Amino acid sequence: MKEVHVPLGGRHSAHCVEEAEEIVKELRAALAHAGITLPSLRIDPASLAREAPCPLVELGGCSVEVAARLVAALR
Repeated sequence: MKEVHVPLGGRHSAHCVEEAEEIVKELRAALAHAGITLPSLRIDPASLAREAPCPLVELGGCSVEVAARLVAALR
């Protein structure tokens, strides 16, 4: 098997993306535990388009009812 050299920045970027994916999964599970669903919850694809991705979590829009439930859950 041929050894592939990944620049340190590439490894760091890959780690950042993996970490963001895990956090989105954990956030989705925590919200579900509180009875809250954010259908648009995801990693912002535009933040991955950079040469060295720095992922942002996109929470998306939600209804006033869901926003009120978020407030109550955070209190």
